[in-house]
Amino acid sequence: MSKIPDEEIIPLILERSTTNQGFRLLVAQYQEQLYWQIRKMVFVHDDADDVLQNVFIKIFKGVKNFKGESKLSTWMFRIAYNESITFLKRKEKSLQLSSQELQDHLTEQLEADVYFTSDEIELALKKALSQLPNRQREVFNLRYYDDLKFKEIAAILDLSEGAVKSTYHIAAKKVEQYVKVN
Repeated sequence: MSKIPDEEIIPLILERSTTNQGFRLLVAQYQEQLYWQIRKMVFVHDDADDVLQNVFIKIFKGVKNFKGESKLSTWMFRIAYNESITFLKRKEKSLQLSSQELQDHLTEQLEADVYFTSDEIELALKKALSQLPNRQREVFNLRYYDDLKFKEIAAILDLSEGAVKSTYHIAAKKVEQYVKVN
């Protein structure tokens, strides 16, 4: 499927007679990208699917309020990021774990996940990322995996571009150290 410009999708969603068509186009165009952004944060396939459903519900309900001050994808990434953080906080609370204990738990689950088909290098990277503080892990994921520009990451995370660059470089050094030692 060729990419349809966001400027064409949004009016379709906002027009009552074409809302369903427009939203189907939006889902088809962004579902996989959003899934992987969420999956990098929550690690487990079933959890990522649940969060993704919540994200699309929020997008559907909120698209009429989208002002176009950022790219549509940036706005949706921000929703996915916030929903992922909310999910992780609820999971920490329900399992009565600290943030780091939850990351360790999720990494263990990842190793047993039948949907995780990556090699040992990818697993080592996931383990290294699980050792990072949340903000560093989030910035690293958005830059390394999603190949977003620092400016886009800053918009998603509501940080300055300088803070994003600094955080990314610190995270990259820590990941490199972890991989070398382990």
